[in-house]
Amino acid sequence: MSGDAGSALELTILMPCLNEAETLAVCIEKAQGFLKRTGISGEVLIADNGSTDGSQAIAAGLGARVVAIPRRGYGAALIGGIEAALGRYVIFGDADDSYDFERLDPFVERLRAGKDVVMGNRFKGGIAPGAMPFLHKYLGNPVLTAIGRLLFKVPAGDFHCGLRGFNTARIRELHLNATGMEFASEFVVRAALASYSIDEVPTTLKPDGRSRPPHLRTWRDGWRHLRFLLLYSPSWLFLFPGLVLIAIGVLGGLVLLPGPVRVARHVTLDTHTLLATSISVIVGIQFVTASVLARRYGILNGLLPDQTQGLKLGARASLESLLLIGGALFVLGGIGVLYGVISWALIGFGRLEGEFLMRVMIISMTLAAAGLQLATLAFLTGLIEIPVARRPVTPDA
Repeated sequence: MSGDAGSALELTILMPCLNEAETLAVCIEKAQGFLKRTGISGEVLIADNGSTDGSQAIAAGLGARVVAIPRRGYGAALIGGIEAALGRYVIFGDADDSYDFERLDPFVERLRAGKDVVMGNRFKGGIAPGAMPFLHKYLGNPVLTAIGRLLFKVPAGDFHCGLRGFNTARIRELHLNATGMEFASEFVVRAALASYSIDEVPTTLKPDGRSRPPHLRTWRDGWRHLRFLLLYSPSWLFLFPGLVLIAIGVLGGLVLLPGPVRVARHVTLDTHTLLATSISVIVGIQFVTASVLARRYGILNGLLPDQTQGLKLGARASLESLLLIGGALFVLGGIGVLYGVISWALIGFGRLEGEFLMRVMIISMTLAAAGLQLATLAFLTGLIEIPVARRPVTPDA
């Protein structure tokens, strides 16, 4: 059962649920109390992820709507719940009684004002003693939030708050697909990349009411969030480091090409350093190539918008233009290598005296390698842009 953007309901209060019998009832009652107090036309929706403790019966008995989500995972439950929501707006939060479902007024106000996404901020609203583990409070959340703000310009000070509101139709347009805890990152990153209007409101957090440990695993889920943030920012992960490596290699090569350079009384940079600068250029080009391919793949599969942050190097480059540039570099480098081989042959492939020929060979082989890498990039880019009729993936596939 899917929601309709034109539904008469204004708000769906959505709770993902996996064996939350201890706290589910109080969360539902608080959410229902909020709807009654404010007079908002709405529903409480439980996205059940396969509970075996009777959570479904508890929810149904209290008048909440229950939708079964067979695919396991925090993100899978929320994706299924968003699809089933009947409200124009959705506010979701954990069913562990750590969030205050009785005080959702600021979320509704911002959504009614036209915001696409409204994030809660626990650091502004207040975190009760024992409600958030030390590592989450002082390391995990601040670091991941800072990375998210830097990479995606997200105007939120609590990147992973579990209480959020949004315009249902707008979020459905993103076709979110992260099934695990990294859904929290995908949700806000995809919204930011799509230039959605994002706001935040203070919210409180108190210790959850469950006797069992939470589903969240600190290091595993923290890494999954960090990995997701980096993969969705190919410029910061690949392009910028690659350009820095290329710049270092090119500048170093230009300085060392004429001859050795003494930088201290007992330190002289020579052909070995020139070889290192050559490797720097080659690795840098590999990073840039990875950035271009990652961006094109992301755009073609709807994961990244067609206009992304940062440099767009190669995003529109045609196969033919890359082949021409790569071919020119390969030919230029090949001429230098051929010169070096002929020069070596003229002395009977004996011991090379002087460093000039070695310098020529290093630079030439670097140019040839760069040309081959660009040609490879051209064909790989062309390959991933070939239209493919994708077979629908079934749950058993």
